[in-house]
Amino acid sequence: MTEIYTSSSHKSVKLIADQSKTGHATNIIAGNAIGMQSTAIPTIVLAIGIILAFQFAGLYGIALAAVGMLSTSGMTIAIDAYGPIADNAGGIAQMASMDPKVRDITDQLDAVGNTTAAIGKGFAIGSAALTSLALFVSFIEASGIGDIRLNVPQVTAGLLIGSMLPFLFSSMTISSVGKAANKMIDEVRRQFKADPGIMLGTSQPDYAKCVDISTQAALKEMILPGLLAIVIPLLVGFTLGAEALGGLLGGTLGTGIMLAIFMSNAGGAWDNAKKEIEKNGEKGSTAHQASVTGDTVGDPFKDTAGPSLNILIKLMTIVSLVFATMFGNGIF
Repeated sequence: MTEIYTSSSHKSVKLIADQSKTGHATNIIAGNAIGMQSTAIPTIVLAIGIILAFQFAGLYGIALAAVGMLSTSGMTIAIDAYGPIADNAGGIAQMASMDPKVRDITDQLDAVGNTTAAIGKGFAIGSAALTSLALFVSFIEASGIGDIRLNVPQVTAGLLIGSMLPFLFSSMTISSVGKAANKMIDEVRRQFKADPGIMLGTSQPDYAKCVDISTQAALKEMILPGLLAIVIPLLVGFTLGAEALGGLLGGTLGTGIMLAIFMSNAGGAWDNAKKEIEKNGEKGSTAHQASVTGDTVGDPFKDTAGPSLNILIKLMTIVSLVFATMFGNGIF
């Protein structure tokens, strides 16, 4: 299913490439539409899987289904790593001024890698959903709340807050990418201005400084989103009670899975649409410029915000489970 929406051999990516001919805006619109559409079938399949697992062995069956998906982690990591390896090989070929044919081959491998990476993220999203569901049930039992009633105002409030959290979390992670990119651009411009020989090819730029900017941002910018995943469940649990926290976890699980699938597939489709245009010999054209914009938007989608949502879902559920017996009915 992931391949249908992210592979350049299918119509979804070709549609984005075609829409790029009319500019940047239509490229972004098409990519968003494909990403949103891609959530439908995987979600239905996941829902059917949950029901069947429950029919076979109850909640234990759902837990076993999660373990079953996690047992494929070796293959998932392998196909997820394939894309970056092919991409970096292409970068090395270009920096080493190798024959352009080498770059053409690595671009094709990278296009396949975008699809395999999206497939790997799909497995991660599915396992995160099943694992979180099993932990969610454990939280309900540990807290002793029994049923979660949507007609209780605190539960509805928790559900709304939980539905909002993946969007806020994604906003933080995507903004972090933008901040790091700005710092990187400022450093590159500074080096060009300080050393004109870089543009003339007579001297080498300071690559280490740019790598350091990226590394520092990767560490510092994730502190606040990480705290969000820990603090919010505790805050809601102690103020609104365990039942409201159950609503919060349900909301986060629902919107988090949708956003993760959407971002992963949209990012992969945008990237492969750009490669499809390049493969057709249209590099430098208006369509190619629009596809570069789409690829730039898609990178933080598929490489930062999307995968991070899996961690958000599981971490919030685990934190809630650890403190389940301490929440009670809250202070309201």
